[in-house]
Amino acid sequence: MFGEYSVNNNQADSTDGDPGPDSGAVPGNLPPETASFVGRERELGLLSDLLRERRLVTLTGVGGVGKSRLALRAAADTRQRRPDGVWWVELSPLRDTELLTATVAYAVGLAPQSRRPLDEELCAWMADKEMLLVLDTCEHLVAACRHLVGELLQSAPGLTVVITSREPLGCPGENVLEVSPLPSDGPDSDALALFRARALAATPSSGAAFDDPARAALAADICRRLDGIPLALELAGARMRLWTLEQVAQRLEGRFDLLSAAAALLPRHQTMRTAIGWSHELCEPVERLLWARLSVFTGDFDVAAARAVCSGGPLPAARVERVLAGLVAKSVVRCTRERGAGARYRLLDTIREYGQDWLAELGEERIVADRHAHWYAALSKAADPGWMGPGQVDWYRRMTAEHAQLRTALEHLLRSDPTAALETAGALWFFWFSCGHVLEGRAFLERALRTGPRSGAAYAQALWALGLTTLLQGELATAEELGRRCTDAAAALADPEPELRAAYLHAVSVMMPGDSVRALALAGPRARGGHGGRPTGVGWLLCRLATGYALCDLGRFEEAELEARGLRESCAELGERWLRAYADYILAVAAFGLGHYGEAARHARAMLSGKRLLGDRFGIALGLDLLAASVAAMGDGELAARLLGTGHAWWRTVGRPQMGSPSLTALRDHGERNARAAIGDEAYESAFLGGTAASTS
Repeated sequence: MFGEYSVNNNQADSTDGDPGPDSGAVPGNLPPETASFVGRERELGLLSDLLRERRLVTLTGVGGVGKSRLALRAAADTRQRRPDGVWWVELSPLRDTELLTATVAYAVGLAPQSRRPLDEELCAWMADKEMLLVLDTCEHLVAACRHLVGELLQSAPGLTVVITSREPLGCPGENVLEVSPLPSDGPDSDALALFRARALAATPSSGAAFDDPARAALAADICRRLDGIPLALELAGARMRLWTLEQVAQRLEGRFDLLSAAAALLPRHQTMRTAIGWSHELCEPVERLLWARLSVFTGDFDVAAARAVCSGGPLPAARVERVLAGLVAKSVVRCTRERGAGARYRLLDTIREYGQDWLAELGEERIVADRHAHWYAALSKAADPGWMGPGQVDWYRRMTAEHAQLRTALEHLLRSDPTAALETAGALWFFWFSCGHVLEGRAFLERALRTGPRSGAAYAQALWALGLTTLLQGELATAEELGRRCTDAAAALADPEPELRAAYLHAVSVMMPGDSVRALALAGPRARGGHGGRPTGVGWLLCRLATGYALCDLGRFEEAELEARGLRESCAELGERWLRAYADYILAVAAFGLGHYGEAARHARAMLSGKRLLGDRFGIALGLDLLAASVAAMGDGELAARLLGTGHAWWRTVGRPQMGSPSLTALRDHGERNARAAIGDEAYESAFLGGTAASTS
């Protein structure tokens, strides 16, 4: 049962599909390969040797040469397994260097909530780990990556890092492996094999063209003209859907002759840009327009977003999906998830950069960026009421998939529309607070509050969301101050909902250090009645949660149980899972306080099941401590010790253990004392370490 609560709970990054040449599952979050892998035996062998002997390897080369594919294939090899996993961090969508460490931390399963510098937190967490970390596409973050990687390697002797970048980091001990184009000479070259594979994927009937010796020689010449660069070969192969080999060769030759004077770029860069430009010229005008507009997306996107952001002028919304399909057929756009309602798409960085140049030529950079930002702002507002309803898990998955786009949208809004930035950052409160993005959320909220309006509903909401993030980071005095400010801001709105939310924040900020009497006065039944509002509103339900906690701390377990059952029933009627799991936690604490340990364990397990659905690391850590205390009280010291070990690993992912709360610390220590008494110190330590190890597998 312990693997069920593994530290790797990043559902959005889960691996599906064949990871590579050896099909055993690799711990971590490697993305699936989206196409067949051709050649590179020498490079794979060399890279494999380097990864056994060196701790920092950087793959460099021109855009489109296959650095990421080579790194993924090598990392997926079972010989590269590490006890603590193989982790992939995609950095191409990231533009803010201040979010680099948070992006890496989240990818490897760490969601620290303390205010300790995140670099220090990540270094401390990795210190005893043995893992392989791949930072993909670093050329736009070289200085920041150099600093972070240097710190991590110094702190974590069991860490090995692979970098893909168009230029080296320049770190001490860096081993640079230049990824060259595929060999393109001879009838059995890897370049020809890749070209043939992509042509067959575009149209299976093209295979006959490669079997004829004369035409095979023509195909080999095409590969040589394209310098064996994989992305260029894939673009050319996609043209076989419409053209013969002769037509591809003829039009490619004309394009290269036209641009042969463009010697400002290095030859391979020139080849790549020429191949992309050739592919661009072969697109229909509306396809070129969509290509340019799609370049605003960082990471992947869905059809609805493409339609909203990219339509207009000669490209009506009704045509966007069909034109997008044409770009997929030409290998300009990649389909990253199955087609249909859940299909998602992306442009490779090199392709996107070309589109950005054309978007600038069209003079549409600002208007398309505005559309993009306001589309995701609207999505965030739509999610706000959905966070606490039957679509909660679906919204969590949707917004996790859109994380890169949300970040890009907020960055643009902070520069162009401070009011919309404030509204958007506040609407994402659940994403920041409950889905492992506390540090990033706090940074965006603080920036939005500095530049946005200082009054109104959006201000009160953002202030409250900021208070929630400080609460999880254990800054209780700051949270209390924000709770008071929230109360003042909400009072000016004459709306009970923000008043109740402020009351919850204020109550929890005083309860965690130990003042449960005051918390009860702020959020209890009398206070709720004074505010009014809907008993099914977010603020009302959160106040019931705070009331249940406070009653347990005061030893009023029967009252706490009644409050929790009422809260749970309300959540069940709403179809809500996150808050319902916390109601299960209060029921477990109340049962534990009344000596009903079997019932406490049952409620704790129900709580943990709910928390896993949303990747709530704090809730999982909390529940494991309580489950351990319950089973220890029933005499099962070994199981309790293993659970405490697993819980310890989870607490390390969220920052300050037990949030520094006296009552939470006391509960955890109670479980440890009973477990040690039941099985002895030596057996306890062994089981505890076993739980810690199992949690990371």
